[in-house]
Amino acid sequence: MGDLMSGKAGLWQGLRRYAALYGAMWRNSLMREMGFKVNFLLWIVVELLWFVLQITFFLVLYTHTDAIGTWTRWQVVMLVGASHFIQQLFTALFLNNCAQLSEHVRTGRLDFLLLLPVNTRFVVSLRHVDLGSYVNAATAVVVMVYAARRLDLHPTLAEVAGFGVLLLAGMLIHYSLMYMLACLSFWTVRAQGVVWSYYNLFNLARFPDEAFRGLFKVAFTYALPVLLVVNVPVKWLVDKLHSPWELLLLVGMSLLFLWISEGFWRLSLRRYTSASA
Repeated sequence: MGDLMSGKAGLWQGLRRYAALYGAMWRNSLMREMGFKVNFLLWIVVELLWFVLQITFFLVLYTHTDAIGTWTRWQVVMLVGASHFIQQLFTALFLNNCAQLSEHVRTGRLDFLLLLPVNTRFVVSLRHVDLGSYVNAATAVVVMVYAARRLDLHPTLAEVAGFGVLLLAGMLIHYSLMYMLACLSFWTVRAQGVVWSYYNLFNLARFPDEAFRGLFKVAFTYALPVLLVVNVPVKWLVDKLHSPWELLLLVGMSLLFLWISEGFWRLSLRRYTSASA
């Protein structure tokens, strides 16, 4: 019993330590952003305009059709909002950090991160926070709420919680895939191009999965599951899921890709030659 209590106390202490560390990284990011206020505000405006263009594209498309497969106008607006929310939240937390891993390896800055008395992947993944993306994620929430009202949805607290869990699972897939691509920098001189290519590929997530057929749909459902990442959470919320298979597939693949990415990260570190070697 004493060992169990000691283990719980150690776990709680570790969580508090990492929470404090992340708080420090958040404060550093805030000071950096406030040093370039114009750039901070401009990036928010640019992303907001891009979001408006995405919604406008589908609204114009629906002036010529009543549905894409079985997806109605406001269901697709909900899908675009959820896609933008995941993309912006991912950008806030992980994007710049994944893109910078190549520079850490090339310049030897990874030596410093490896010497810190914390989990290296935690620092590499979360060192910088893009605060402007949180603002853009909030605009996506506003659009999703408006679309829900137009669809006359009245989700229960459990349904909203399930929607959040599925969005988190989708973001874990997105993060794990991009982190593995960033780890290619241990084999190549630069991997930023591959990382940004996948980020652009994620734009497919805002389309209904019923718009795709054949090998293309199979590839982007199972190999690079960008169609699962957003479609499944929105299907859950608008009651378009006809079986639990897609739910299990999304959650299962999020855990699988996270596990694979950890193994690939450890394998990549074995190839790293310290800058001081």
